[in-house]
Amino acid sequence: MRDDLMIMLEEREGEMIELRRYFHEHPELSFKEEKTAAYITNFYKGKDVEVETNVGNGYGIIVTIKGASPGKTIGLRADFDALPIDEEADVPFKSKNEGVMHACGHDAHTAYLLVLADCLIKLKDKMSGTIKIIHQHAEEQPPGGAKSIMESDKLDDVDAIFGIHILPMAPAGTVGYHSGYAFNGRTYFKLKIQGTGGHGSSPHKANDAIVAGAYFVTAVQTVASRRVNPISSGVVTVGSFDGKGTFNVIKDSIELEGDIRYSDSETQEVISQEIHRIVSGIESLFGVICELTYTPDYPLLYNDPELTAFVAETLKGVKDKEMTEVKEFPKLAPSDDFAYYLEKIPGSYFFIGCTPKGVEEPYFNHHPKFDIDEDAILVAAKAVGHVACAYLEQSIE
Repeated sequence: MRDDLMIMLEEREGEMIELRRYFHEHPELSFKEEKTAAYITNFYKGKDVEVETNVGNGYGIIVTIKGASPGKTIGLRADFDALPIDEEADVPFKSKNEGVMHACGHDAHTAYLLVLADCLIKLKDKMSGTIKIIHQHAEEQPPGGAKSIMESDKLDDVDAIFGIHILPMAPAGTVGYHSGYAFNGRTYFKLKIQGTGGHGSSPHKANDAIVAGAYFVTAVQTVASRRVNPISSGVVTVGSFDGKGTFNVIKDSIELEGDIRYSDSETQEVISQEIHRIVSGIESLFGVICELTYTPDYPLLYNDPELTAFVAETLKGVKDKEMTEVKEFPKLAPSDDFAYYLEKIPGSYFFIGCTPKGVEEPYFNHHPKFDIDEDAILVAAKAVGHVACAYLEQSIE
């Protein structure tokens, strides 16, 4: 079966690229992926497979492929939402939706998984076990789609789960893996500071929210540098400071929003305590009222060591011209809601190199000029196909 699958994937590489370009031209934001979900659903129309739509808190889709013989059940996941970014990449299939761009690679994720799933459907009479294809909405926007899909009970029977993310950390042909904690956890925060507005000529009769907010921005920089264990890592980013007003008016209130990343649960707790302590101190120091929204959204992503070793051994053991190198990647600072699957289901999230040919310093995911080497799409399909087949082969009941 595996040999047949690889041949089929090679023959349909052009289709994968066409699909990726279509999705790239028609990106949709998290929780608004109505047309993308409809396209994916229509792709499976008429195929001998079970399709469930609107899974979770949005447009999640689960496609269940049942083999001819009993065996284990595995999940394969790809996300399909885009980002609120104006595209600057110089490609002929540039986004047609103003202010929205597939700047993270989810277009490629969806393209490879659609074709891989279709090939598996055609080969299911040779397959032992069940494969659940998870087309997930809203990875980019908390609370994300993964958590709600897990809570839907649709994956309660899954024995192992696998997924990939394309990253411009290596050329196409490179597959990376990392055992244990592979991605950081993330928390969102919003701080509203309520002061007392007034005239610019009479600051003593007002209570300037901007001054208090500026102090907060400065103070939180000490959290990572002076409170987090230097062996660990933690980042506090203030990404938005909404204090626009009039030049001669003391601002009554402001809002700040930010993002926190941490490498372990201890660091997560330290940062939380320090942020709350600083906010409390600002209230006392400046006589303002603070309203803090502090929401841990994506947990630490933990790759099961045994299954990650299985992924690495499987891919190192195959002779495939598309996969030129399989190597360990370092732990990475981003976050991904695939972590929610891995909290309940053992599995592994691994990486596919996609650095464009001839580019020494590629733009990383989420950049308005982000682009990929489309050879990586076939690599992704083959890598996940090899892992899925190998897992079902070694676990036949």
